[in-house]
Parts: sequence; structure tokens; C-alpha cells
Amino acid sequence: MFRSLSPRLCAFRRNVHDYFAHGYHATTLESPKSHILNHEPRKGDKVVVGMSGGVDSSVAALMLAKEDYDLSAVYMRNWDTRDESGSDKGCEWEKDWEDVQRVCKVLDIPVTMVDLSKEYWNKVFEPSLRLWEQGRTPNTDVWCNREIKFGALLDRLPGSTEHTKPWLATGHYARKIWSHHLTGPPRPKLVRPADRHKDQTYYLSSITEDGLRRAMFPLHNLQKPEVRELARKYNLHNAERPDSVGICFVGERGKFKDFLAGYIPQNSGTIVDKISGKVLGQHTGLWNYTIGEGARLPGMPARMTVSEKDTTTNTVYVVPGTTHDKLFSDVLSITGFQWIWRDAPPPELDSESGYRVQIMHRYRMKATPATIRRLPDGNLQIWSDKPEHAVTPGQVAAVYDGDWCLGCGLITSTARSFPLEGEFGNQACEVTSPA
Repeated sequence: MFRSLSPRLCAFRRNVHDYFAHGYHATTLESPKSHILNHEPRKGDKVVVGMSGGVDSSVAALMLAKEDYDLSAVYMRNWDTRDESGSDKGCEWEKDWEDVQRVCKVLDIPVTMVDLSKEYWNKVFEPSLRLWEQGRTPNTDVWCNREIKFGALLDRLPGSTEHTKPWLATGHYARKIWSHHLTGPPRPKLVRPADRHKDQTYYLSSITEDGLRRAMFPLHNLQKPEVRELARKYNLHNAERPDSVGICFVGERGKFKDFLAGYIPQNSGTIVDKISGKVLGQHTGLWNYTIGEGARLPGMPARMTVSEKDTTTNTVYVVPGTTHDKLFSDVLSITGFQWIWRDAPPPELDSESGYRVQIMHRYRMKATPATIRRLPDGNLQIWSDKPEHAVTPGQVAAVYDGDWCLGCGLITSTARSFPLEGEFGNQACEVTSPA
């Protein structure tokens, strides 16, 4: 199963085993006897850990090294600047690949690189590009997890055959438990991890049930400081490496809008004060602006915040300050909702009272109570218990039942069901144009 190990590496694995003997389990199960069931990896099973070069995936590999799995690692190359310029310079992925290989050498596990740049371009980047061009704000990380990490990569894992499919472990802060039924096999549930600040179930909310079934999240019971402590304890060179931020394919190449300008033609329009109707300036494309962010208008007496983007007139609307009424909404229209359990959406969706949930429409926000209903056209509508700030069409709305993440869909538009404090009259629901 494993290659012959040196005494030093044998001692290393014994130390790791001792460290986690009383706390680590790769998969947490709802039933105390569920370990005897064939729905978690067993001794000798093939397990592949997806590694990025960062400390989280490195420690995930470290934790699995103590188990009697047939363990290996894989690095995904999703983007290469040479694909754009034909030059050998500026290849951000090469540094990550070097870091992955150094960690795997310490852990004594084989590692391979899989080139998924074509799949990423076709399934994540191009669809996102069309949304940016329409003035929307897509979340590429959510779709990358669905289409690439737990999609294309699963089909190309080292050691995968027609009859044998390896398990895929990642450094995500998430947890998987199993729900047992009187009939049928156990079903996996995606739930929040111990570290609520680093909780990444929002980014995993579009994963399929088949992808989740084969997933392992070794960090589910750890806090981020504990992860770095482990990396230092076992002398991993990337223990202090900063967390990655931003979008992977932009790398170190400057501002995001400058990057997109290489793919989307300029489309000039006006910036208008939503309150007075006065034209305040010009823009070169709706994709340069995000609802809730500053409009960067010089010479204004107060900060102006983007409140709406009208795709029909190519207009960016702004309001003064960051707490203006027009920045809030409590009704979200959702399209393309994907339940992780696709064949078992909650029956309450079609009831008059709807289904009570908690929602997140951005990463690290505090989940807010809401009611979700299915419309006659099959799309969903979410009614939040309180108005939410800067809900952005194009982003993902993830739905939770307590700690259990049920799935997600794309926000197409927002509205308000009642006038907020400071508005005059008893006007009907005010719809924010898709943007």
C-alpha cells in the first residue's frame, strides 16, 4: 500500500497518529455505529488529497498521512498565463506546484499535476465572463468547486478506474455527516465546521451529492490557528503562507478591472444619482461596479455607493452613504437552484407558508432567517425576515437548515416588500433591476 518508509518517516507518522488519536476522524457520522457501514474510506482504500500549495491543504495531507490509506496527492492547474500571452513569464501556478511538491516530499506521498485549464475556461471562466459583460457579479469560487474540483477532477483522479473511484480530500473548512434512512443507502450532508469564521460551506453549496459522497474534509474539527500550529510542529515550509485572496486567475497581475478589460469591450454609460436623477459621471462598463461598493466619484461631498445597475440603459445608479434605504432588499428571486439532494427538495416549498431556512448571499456573512417558496415557473423566491444590505444579482444564495447546507442558486433580482424607514408613501414592492 505505502512505499517502504525510512525510520524517520515511520516515526513522523507515528507522531501524527498520536497527536490525533483522540480527536480526528476524517468523516463524522450521525449514527454511532455507522463506522461499520461501507460509506467511508477503509484501510487500503485509495484517497487523493487535492493540494494548492497553501497551508490548509498541506495540513489536510498531513492528517491523512497517519491513516492506512493508499494515499496520494494531486495539484490542479486551472490557469496559465502562457495560455494568454504565449510567454513563459508570470506563471503563478509554478510557485504553487513547487510548494506542493516540497510538502509531499516531507510527507512521503506521491503527487501528480492534472491540467484542467481547458475545463476551467469552458465551465467557469467563459460563463462568468458573460455574466460580467451583462453587468452581473458572479462567484467563480462556487462554480469552480462544482465544475472543477468536485467535477472534472473527480473524473481524472490518479488511480481512478471504471470500477474503483478514489476518495477526494481537500483543505476546505467544512464537515460531512451521513443521514440514515429506513430504506435506501445513507446520504451525505454538508454541514458547517468547527471554525465558523473560516466556514467554507458557502463556497461548496453547489456541490453535487455524488461529489459530496466521495469528499473528505480533514480540517472539519480544527480552528485555523491549530492548522498553522500543526504545520509548524511538523516543519512544513508553508506554515506561515498567507491565505489566498481574490480570484485565482488574476494572480499578481494588477487590478481586476484591468484584467477583465482584456476580455470585455468597453461599453460607456452614465453614473446617475438615484435620488436626484443628476448625472454625476461616466463609466466604461457595468462590470467595473458592484452593488454596495463605493463608486469612486471624485469631488462629491459624501461617499457615493452603487445601489443599482440598469442593463437596459447601461446606467450605474448611486446613493449617498453606505446605509441608504435603496441599498436594502428583503426579496430575492433565484434561478437555477441546485439542491444537493436533487430528488428530495423540501415539500414545504410548495406550501402557502413556505419553507423556513437561513440564507447566505455572500461569504462570511451571518446567516439570516428567511422563508423560501417555489414559484409556478419552477424558480424560487426567498423572503428574508429583515432587509439585507447590498444583495447582488449574479451572486449565489446558499440555503441552510440550521448547520446543514441544502444547496444554492443564482440571484437574478432583488426587491423590497415594504417601504423602509425614511421612505414616503405606501408604495408597492420596488424591484431592483438585474445587475
